[in-house]
Amino acid sequence: MIHGATYFFLTRRSQQTIWYILRDCIQKTLNEWSSQISPDLIREFPDVLECTVSHAVEKINPDEREEMKVSAKLFIVGSNSSSSTRNAVDMACSVLGVAQLDSVIIASPPIEDGVNLSLEHLQPYWEELQNLVQSKKIVAIGTSDLDKTQLEQLYQWAQVKPNSNQVNLASCCVMPPDLTAFAKQFDIQLLTHNDPKELLSEASFQEALQESIPDIRAHEWVPLWLLRYSVIVKSRGIIKSKGYILQAKRKGS
Repeated sequence: MIHGATYFFLTRRSQQTIWYILRDCIQKTLNEWSSQISPDLIREFPDVLECTVSHAVEKINPDEREEMKVSAKLFIVGSNSSSSTRNAVDMACSVLGVAQLDSVIIASPPIEDGVNLSLEHLQPYWEELQNLVQSKKIVAIGTSDLDKTQLEQLYQWAQVKPNSNQVNLASCCVMPPDLTAFAKQFDIQLLTHNDPKELLSEASFQEALQESIPDIRAHEWVPLWLLRYSVIVKSRGIIKSKGYILQAKRKGS
């Protein structure tokens, strides 16, 4: 069961920060969705809300599927189970009308302040990603912001090896030489990104929710995960569509 599943879609470029783009998507989706439903639904405060704007959903034509590359990056937002990984991938496939995603990169899961990311933190999520590869829901899986030691530990442990690792160039102007050498040796693609360390916090989500639907008691809702997807035309290298999918849960449900 999906608790507070909300779909958000980017339709324009912006010079704003990534968070403001995401916030804009959340609010526009919720505003339009809430204008189309019965006010009684909001007043009843149900435990499950599925918010989507149907005309914003662009499913992929099956006849064009081979011409498209469907990629996603998954952000685990709060304390959560590894089942979020499967939920996110299943929902992305359903929204886009595909049976399989070509690649999924998982951002580093949230950890307590002062604690260094370890293989133990990654393993539950990676095990679920491996299962999804083996069941042919995903073709390739990758990581984000792992240093050479972390990437090496994951590579040696994993049954399905990471085929890519994203590096945030805001924290390093050039690729670390040891990471570059390791990636080259084991054919791991190094990519760059500019995502903030915390893309969506519980407080920022609740603020956006409260502003969009004042009667919803936003403080009772917490985001679980956020998935950003892109559909790229392979032959032309252009983005056909791009969007966000977010799952949030009402506390106690």
